[in-house]
Amino acid sequence: MRMLGGRYQLVHRIGLGGMSEVWRGHDQVLDRPVAVKIMAPAVEGTLGAAGAELIRAEARSAARLAHPNVAGVHDFGTSPAPGRPDVPYIVMELVEGQTLSQHLRTGRLDWRIGVRICAEVAAALAAAHAENVVHRDIKPANVMLTPSGAKVLDFGIAAAVGAPESDPDGPVMGTPAYVAPERFEGHPAGPASDMFGLGSLLYHCLAGRLPWTTTSHTELIRAQRYHDPEPLPHLEGVPPEVLDLCYRCLRRDPADRPTALVAALLLAEAVDARVYVPMMDLSASAPAWDQRAADEPTYAGDRPVVNSGARHHDERTARPSQKPARHAAE
Repeated sequence: MRMLGGRYQLVHRIGLGGMSEVWRGHDQVLDRPVAVKIMAPAVEGTLGAAGAELIRAEARSAARLAHPNVAGVHDFGTSPAPGRPDVPYIVMELVEGQTLSQHLRTGRLDWRIGVRICAEVAAALAAAHAENVVHRDIKPANVMLTPSGAKVLDFGIAAAVGAPESDPDGPVMGTPAYVAPERFEGHPAGPASDMFGLGSLLYHCLAGRLPWTTTSHTELIRAQRYHDPEPLPHLEGVPPEVLDLCYRCLRRDPADRPTALVAALLLAEAVDARVYVPMMDLSASAPAWDQRAADEPTYAGDRPVVNSGARHHDERTARPSQKPARHAAE
């Protein structure tokens, strides 16, 4: 079996994408299973040294995020390859489970399950945005459902908030159905563009389809830019604030979309779930926090959940649930 870095043994390939392949591996030093992401040979040949920097940047972005709903990064390195430059790789937490896209192939989810999953994804995004990182590719294939909850995968095209595209004339990074319309107009990625992806994700979970019915990427991009999303089907019991949040996330003007922190709190409240969110919202548009309360985190069980001193939350929204959390796939 192939060995990387003198310690990571590649067992078998478990995923293949346009830019990289993912292997199930074994860390022989710590005796644990890991996931190893390696740049695909075709991409490596095209990008050369820039490809190694891309992988290194991904590792650094994801490694900054210590959050239960984000797949953790353990290591980064390069490995010699015969007749080729050193191959960069990332060693990550091996996440066992099924992707959200696999679950959605059978149709829409029970609304409570879908809302809980999106609450956890929103919590992961809140943590990323607090670290000045945007994901840029929120979609069902990048959300893994595990026994401990949802995990956001693949920060492979993550970037710093507001960072320009490496190739302004090249294609927009991301999956068209989940990319915010302003990104196709040349605007840099920001937290609001991730929130458009979250809105599409929530809509997909509730309706079993995308917010716009089109036959091509060109039609889809035009529909996102000029038309409102199609109405969600009637869903018995769904709180109106969940539907309102979904539509607000899909608004064309980025300034009209909610922050990830607000979305995480509202969605978690709707299904009486626990989420782990940053203790402060770093969004420039967010109201100031009460400093005294900011020093007194609120706990549910043994985990900090929300800051109960946010002036823009009423008591009902800010109060964490005292009921046990339910598994996302129950």
